[in-house]
Amino acid sequence: MNLDALDRKILAALQQDARLSNVDLAEKVGLSPSPCLRRVKRLEDEGYIRSYRAVLDRRKVGLGLTVYVDIKVEKHSAENAASHQRMLEALPEVVSAHMVSGEADFFAEVVVPDLAAYEELLTQRLLSLPMVKDIRSNFVIRPIKTDGALPLDHLSEG
Repeated sequence: MNLDALDRKILAALQQDARLSNVDLAEKVGLSPSPCLRRVKRLEDEGYIRSYRAVLDRRKVGLGLTVYVDIKVEKHSAENAASHQRMLEALPEVVSAHMVSGEADFFAEVVVPDLAAYEELLTQRLLSLPMVKDIRSNFVIRPIKTDGALPLDHLSEG
C-alpha cells in the first residue's frame, strides 16, 4: 500500500461524499485541482476506489425488511462453495454475502419489502439451494449504523 496522507484524505472525503467536484475535493484535501485529479485517477486505476454509487433509503424505496441469514451447508467442497457463491450473487435481494467460519458457512444480508416477500424468497429460492442443511434468519428491528465509511486510521504513516 503506497498511500500517503493526501491519498488517505482523498479516500476519506470521497467516502463521505463521492459527488464532490474535483475542485471541491482538491480544496478539501489541500491540493490544486490537476494533481488532485491525477491522484483520484491513480486510486481508481490501482483499485483502491472500486466504484461510485448512490446509497438509497431502503424504506423509501419500499424495502422495509432487512434480514441477516445464516446458511449452513451439508457437504463442504470447493465446488459446492463456488456454486453457493454464484447463487447468492444472482439473487437481487441479497445485498451482501460472505463465506464465514463458525456456526454457519455463508452469511447474507437480504432486503425485501415485507415478511411475505421474505417467506417467498426463503421457501422458493433459499431453501431450494443445493446442499442447504439449515437456514437461520435474524430480522432487523431497527438499523443503527449502515453504509459506514471504512476506517483508514491504520494506514497512517508510522
